Parts: sequence; C-alpha cells; structure tokens
Amino acid sequence: MAEANKRNIPIKLGDFSVIDTEFSNIRERFDSEMRKMEEEMAKFRHELMNREANFFESTSSTKNSALPSRIPKQQNYVSDISSPLIQDEGDSKVLKLRFDVSQYAPEEIVVKTVDQKLLVHAKHEEKSDTKSVYREYNREFLLPKGVNPESIRSSLSKDGVLTVDAPLPALTAGETLIPIAHK
Repeated sequence: MAEANKRNIPIKLGDFSVIDTEFSNIRERFDSEMRKMEEEMAKFRHELMNREANFFESTSSTKNSALPSRIPKQQNYVSDISSPLIQDEGDSKVLKLRFDVSQYAPEEIVVKTVDQKLLVHAKHEEKSDTKSVYREYNREFLLPKGVNPESIRSSLSKDGVLTVDAPLPALTAGETLIPIAHK
C-alpha cells in the first residue's frame, strides 16, 4: 500500500460520557421510531389489501390477458430509510461510528485511514511473573465514496466509547456540467 494514502487520526479525550449525552432522550426517540414503524406497517397493510382486491377483481373479469397487469410496480422505499450511522448536523450529514474500547488505555488505541478504509486498532499487553494478559481489537469500516480523510475526527469518552465522525459529501442532483474543449 502506498504510504501517501495512510493517515493517522488523532483521538480527542473528553470528560464526557456517551451514555449521558447520547441516551438522555432514548425513550422519546424509541417512541418516535415505534410510531413511524406502526405508520409504515399500517400503510403496508393498506397497500397489500388494495393489491389483493385488485388481483381478485382482475382474475375474475379476465383470464390470461390480466396476468401482466397484475404485476405490482416496484416502489422505491430506499429513499425513506435512514441509517442509524448517519446523523444530521446542521445542513450536512455526518457518518458517526462508535467503538467500545473501554478495555484499552488511550495510548493503546490507533485510528487511521488507509485508502477508503477506516481502521481502528487497540492492543493491550501485560506481563508479570505470575500472569500474562494480551488483548487486541481490530475493526475495519469501508468509508463511503467522497469522504475526505482529512475531515475525520475521533473522540474518546471517559467510559471508553470511541466516536469517529466523518462528514459526508453533499449529494449532487446527478447533473454535471461538462466543459467543451474548443480546438
């Protein structure tokens, strides 16, 4: 691998607890997500019942010619799905990853990028006359295209949760102006 594509990401130590900051309103978020899920299920049941009604109407009125028209049109539900890894921060979206590294000292943890991968590595060795302890933690995460490795930040909470934030590039409308070279 080329050395030019590697970048160590500094870890900012914080005197905060992820439990305090992230889970303070977990009940409200859970209730909100459950309401959304119930609404989606009600919508799905309604669509399913309408499709079944249309299916039986079309099969009873025509035999073979109705077969192609009964195939439901595929809808794009992917645009409505939001990943729990992606959070809105103002006008932009941020990929937020968390790793439990509570069994490691801050100096034993390394966060870096290699090409389009985020690597989290922690290693603990402890040797004495009576015992020997060895722990190692490795995680790899393929970053979305367009993520700038220079903009990735990490912080370590006092309860040992490593949070890595990577600002996501703004999505373009799919239209790109291509300049015309005149000879």
